[in-house]
Amino acid sequence: MGFDAIEVITVKRDRGELSAAQIDWVIDAYTRGEVADEQMSALLMAILLNGMNRREIADWTQAMIRSGERMDWSALDRPTADKHSTGGVGDKITLPLAPLVAACGAYVPQLSGRGLGHTGGTLDKLESIPGWRASLSNDEMLAVIRSAGAVVCAAGAGLAPADKKLYALRDVTGTVESIPLIASSIMSKKIAEGTGSLVLDVKAGSGAFMKNVDDARELARTMVELGTDAGVRTVALLTAMDRPLGLKVGNALEVEESVEVLAGGGPADVVELTVRLAREMLEAAAVPGARDPEQALKDGSAMDAWRRMIGAQGGDPDAPLPKAAESAVVTAPASGTLVTLDALKVGVAAWRLGAGRARKEDPVSAGAGVVLHAKPGDEVRAGAPLMTLYADEAGRFDRALQALEGAYEIGDQDGADLLPLVIDRLTA
Repeated sequence: MGFDAIEVITVKRDRGELSAAQIDWVIDAYTRGEVADEQMSALLMAILLNGMNRREIADWTQAMIRSGERMDWSALDRPTADKHSTGGVGDKITLPLAPLVAACGAYVPQLSGRGLGHTGGTLDKLESIPGWRASLSNDEMLAVIRSAGAVVCAAGAGLAPADKKLYALRDVTGTVESIPLIASSIMSKKIAEGTGSLVLDVKAGSGAFMKNVDDARELARTMVELGTDAGVRTVALLTAMDRPLGLKVGNALEVEESVEVLAGGGPADVVELTVRLAREMLEAAAVPGARDPEQALKDGSAMDAWRRMIGAQGGDPDAPLPKAAESAVVTAPASGTLVTLDALKVGVAAWRLGAGRARKEDPVSAGAGVVLHAKPGDEVRAGAPLMTLYADEAGRFDRALQALEGAYEIGDQDGADLLPLVIDRLTA
């Protein structure tokens, strides 16, 4: 059945409910170029202002999935589990998590993306490993997952092409912040990946896309409903991003910290969240006889899976990681307790140092970033290093230091007033 774009726009403009047929038509027609950008822009703004109900969001998501291919892992002899994070500062969890879950008994097919702005991209981090390849064919993905248990790579152009086109339009029309549109964008790609179960890590705090916990909880709930309605076992953790995760922010720096975790060390918050998400993934996938993630970190089997995964994608797990040519130290201006450390400001500093990009086509520096020497709640001494900045050119330090103005507070409190690392857990 054909519709008229203006008819569909006015339904949502007037706070009406779009039918499944209207949604199917407008997504398909826009993907084919029959509906113009200005018409879809008007519809997106109407959705941002007036919202969508659960049925509409589910239909919108399914229409985007049908715009492209859907992957199939039924040939594998173990359950599949995937994880998606809404992103943050120092959020390198995918790197140790994928091989850890593989070492515990599930297959992990993970399609990841690149960073934009202050949030780092998993593919940018892994590309700092010499030789590692992000782009794989479907046959190559299957071969890697069979040999290593996990694969982390770029999504192909055939996966939810409607979402790619809509995302670019939302970016330039002020309609990014709509929860129905964010949820359907994320979940159309994740459901199209064909995984049997999905664990969502939805961040809340200054360094996250969702700054407050209530908005993050609504996004998490919406995505859990979408996954459940599509027949994918889905659970979400609401986690803190009011301070950076771990101690290292930047591409090669975060690979370095991930390897520390796989070697049985690493910062306590990164280890805690990695293990918690691994347990959620194994439970959601109902892996028979699953191993304990903590044990897999201790006995080296997670590290073995990492080395297989990196090697299977052309990377050399033993090669030295890139280092930035220049460094600058930020010292504590006073003694006391580090009360706050703003994740967003640290993320923007790392971006300005070269670790991130302003446009999708911009290159990133593998060695640039920030290493923290203290986290909120730690005692610091006046004049002692608070963080070290790394860049390929010394001229980048001034703007990074400007971003860090007001980023931290040192006081005499016993402890910082922080969000708990895991705030909530949501299921259908």
